Amino acid sequence: GALVVSGGVLVQPAGSLRLSCTASGFTFSSYYMSWYRQAPGQERELVASIGTSDGITNYADSVKGRFTISRENAKNAVYLQMNSLKPEDTAVYYCCATLFRVKYWGKGTPVTVSS
Repeated sequence: GALVVSGGVLVQPAGSLRLSCTASGFTFSSYYMSWYRQAPGQERELVASIGTSDGITNYADSVKGRFTISRENAKNAVYLQMNSLKPEDTAVYYCCATLFRVKYWGKGTPVTVSS
């Protein structure tokens, strides 16, 4: 399986950005999807996750109310809409697909929030 992530750019504080992650090589609709991020010198942290068919979402406290995760099973895609971005959101963002012990990671995309 493979995950291709796109959308990382330089954005100003208070700006918005949408990351996309497209899957191939596995049954996307069966996998729990997540976005992680890793800031320089810090550990990778879970940002948001979404269930398979129920669409139940979870968010890190630091992004609640600002970020929204969604998925389109018909397109094998998961998205992360990021609003009201802050400099502390600067990190490399990763997409992850999980089904029991199987885990696929996409190559990270850098997001820089700076004026």
